[in-house]
Amino acid sequence: MDIAAGRGALGIGLVVVGVAVGALLIGAFLLGARIRRREPAPPRPEEQPQLPEDGPVREVRENREPAEIPRSEHRLTPHELPGHGNSPSRTSTSQTRRRWREGNSGAFGSGGPGGR
Repeated sequence: MDIAAGRGALGIGLVVVGVAVGALLIGAFLLGARIRRREPAPPRPEEQPQLPEDGPVREVRENREPAEIPRSEHRLTPHELPGHGNSPSRTSTSQTRRRWREGNSGAFGSGGPGGR
């Protein structure tokens, strides 16, 4: 009889734990629903981004030349440079692509025969 009475308390404890876990899950769901209601609604179709009138923007390929870094007696940090470290550039006068010279490998500065 003593053993049977002890198992009944264990069963009641499991039911209490189950009810507590269920209550926590329901509370988490309600809290999530409340937070979701406070969020802004998704954008309507007329609020979506639109293509420009002249069509999609295309990629532009051009050679650029960097601007010169100002000379100084002390080391310059990025915030002291023009554009706060974002170095400006301009369109290069020559738009032909630079190619490796024949006979140079172009890798690791070796300048070797390049496999010939």
